[in-house]
Amino acid sequence: MCMGVLENSPREAILAGSFSEVIENKRIIVCVGSGGVGKTTTAASFAIEAARRGKRALVLTIDPAKRLADSLGLEGLGHEVQIVAHERLEAIGKCVPGGSLAAMMLDQKQAFDEMVETYATDAQAVKRIFDNPLYQQIAGTLTGSQEYAALTKLQAFDKSGDYDLIVVDTPPTSHALDFLDAPKKLSDAIDSPAIEMFRKMQKGGSLSVVGKTGSYVFKMLAKFVGSQFIEDIALFFSEFNEILGGFKERAEEVLKLLHRDDVSFVIVTSPEEMAVSEALFFHTRLLETDMPFAGFAVNKVHASMPLDLSRDDLASQLGALSCVQALTLQETSLRMASESLLAAHSELERVAQSDRVAIERLQAAAPNSIRTEVPFFRKDVHHIESLSRLRGYLFG
Repeated sequence: MCMGVLENSPREAILAGSFSEVIENKRIIVCVGSGGVGKTTTAASFAIEAARRGKRALVLTIDPAKRLADSLGLEGLGHEVQIVAHERLEAIGKCVPGGSLAAMMLDQKQAFDEMVETYATDAQAVKRIFDNPLYQQIAGTLTGSQEYAALTKLQAFDKSGDYDLIVVDTPPTSHALDFLDAPKKLSDAIDSPAIEMFRKMQKGGSLSVVGKTGSYVFKMLAKFVGSQFIEDIALFFSEFNEILGGFKERAEEVLKLLHRDDVSFVIVTSPEEMAVSEALFFHTRLLETDMPFAGFAVNKVHASMPLDLSRDDLASQLGALSCVQALTLQETSLRMASESLLAAHSELERVAQSDRVAIERLQAAAPNSIRTEVPFFRKDVHHIESLSRLRGYLFG
């Protein structure tokens, strides 16, 4: 996918250097990107760095995998905020006093329950909605619902004032745009003609209020699912009407939050062609919608390490190693081993060159923005001590 080079926005131009300045000057950092590029690791690194600098930091994840909990030394994460032991932070280096690190994993259903309790008129209405089987389905499958729930929780934390920096690890979606489009998708679903017909039918008390076409559709549906089920749906949307209105209002507030100057989007990617293409596509959307973009965090980068050795020279150096001498290999075996090593090195150099070309695409699209490169590690970064290895690459 060729995206071309876009003119950089003023917000983009004022940001330079590592992500150190972003940690200091922003209140909300949203890490976005396609799956498998290290969003969770990067988000955790941002929060850890902020806590070490004396900030009250929270990392909010929507990924149900245990990667974040394992990285922070927690047995598990749920919908309740958990505090990471200060000793864990001190174990990886000196911390500025006053800093703290908290983490939570969003429970989508519970987040929706909280919104229903906020917008419902009374406790009985809340109970009727919770007891309705249709609500269980909507809370889990409504278009953009997972991303929307994450954004509303983010807004609640922002309003609380309990944290100096909130880092969001976005949902593991197949396309990063799902997160950005979530508020509008939910609003469109709420205003859809289908839901409006159910509202009219319940309010009017008969099928005639939805017109001839609507009446025909409902009658045909009733043949398959039963008229009682149709009436239950209409009753549910009538009960849920005021809640949906609250959801739509909240979606509009969330969109405003994402445009604030103290919010920054960090696009996390790897040098793989598909991941870079998606990162560039998302970057284009951020610019088109005037979202505050900070920069690219590129993970799993292969470094170029040129090797000027012939097969015979390498075989000679191998033969001089005591561990190789202990194997008592013949010269033919040493030459074959050298050929295999040189072939493997050549392949790694090809990958490194491919990575460099991919990174140059990112640089061309946003020449004045932050771009960090984290090397490909042979071992997974899976605990807080290994996360500290990323510090120099992300924050200088």
